[in-house]
Amino acid sequence: MKTAFHGLLSVALVVVLSSSAWLLFAQADREGTPASSHRLNADKIAAAAATKATTTPDGVVRISLPRTDVPVTVDGMPLMPFAGLASWAAFTPAPHGAMVMGDTVVFQDEVSAAMDAAFSHGLEVSALHNHFFFDEPRVYFMHIGGHGDPEKLAADVKAVWDAIKQVRSNHTALATGFGGKTPHEGKIDDAAIEKIIGHKSESQKGIVKVTIGREAVMHEVKFSGSMGLATWCAFSGSDDLAALDGDFAMTAAEVQPVLRALRKNGLHIVALHNHMVGEQPAIYFTHFWGKGSATELATAFKGALSAQQAVSGIATRH
Repeated sequence: MKTAFHGLLSVALVVVLSSSAWLLFAQADREGTPASSHRLNADKIAAAAATKATTTPDGVVRISLPRTDVPVTVDGMPLMPFAGLASWAAFTPAPHGAMVMGDTVVFQDEVSAAMDAAFSHGLEVSALHNHFFFDEPRVYFMHIGGHGDPEKLAADVKAVWDAIKQVRSNHTALATGFGGKTPHEGKIDDAAIEKIIGHKSESQKGIVKVTIGREAVMHEVKFSGSMGLATWCAFSGSDDLAALDGDFAMTAAEVQPVLRALRKNGLHIVALHNHMVGEQPAIYFTHFWGKGSATELATAFKGALSAQQAVSGIATRH
């Protein structure tokens, strides 16, 4: 009887202790800081980023870089960095060291350099878009992320900011274009484009366009390319000198491979955002621009298309 009582008492203690541990974990989870989290060293992060760092009450370490080098007005009013014109990055503890999220202020001629620096240092680019209307000059925001060693992440963010500084150091005045010659209306060999890309094209007033649809579900309705869920590219100009613009429709897993492939092949990313809300799977869109011979541009697009298909083997339809 005594042994049985001790056994029951042991079980009860285990239940109570387990419940207490669960309550502590739940409380920590609600507060956003797991009980097993470590605190990040703000001084080391600041040193790696060569800037100052602050720590919030919940243990997040933040660094920032106000953009004071280029005056910006919005709706005719000068915009101060604290009102939304500052690059920043935030680091939080994670099982693998740290996770970083951030937003980088970029002008049009800085985007490609900043994105290339992010990719070469292992960071991800999660958005590229505007935050304002009637801003002079036009300013954009490139959101970045990553995970790993906190000091390395801080150095990676610094590399992105340094790439932007280098652009401004080389060219004080903001660029008004990508440079190079401007394509003029001519003839583009649609058959050559189709052979490289592997999809049929449509032509209208000298422009050759390839559209590749995919499927998703929204509001319990299946939809595809004809509703705007498509990857496409359009060639304008001539075979010798063409301009290419277009859009990739991507799942989350496809975003980084596509962006990297586009940049590797010399195409400029001009936007990364969503077009819909509530679709399954969630789809992201990146818009791009490039100039060169039509076959070179078609090959660059095909490279990004192959990178996308290698991730998920998506079924495509015209």
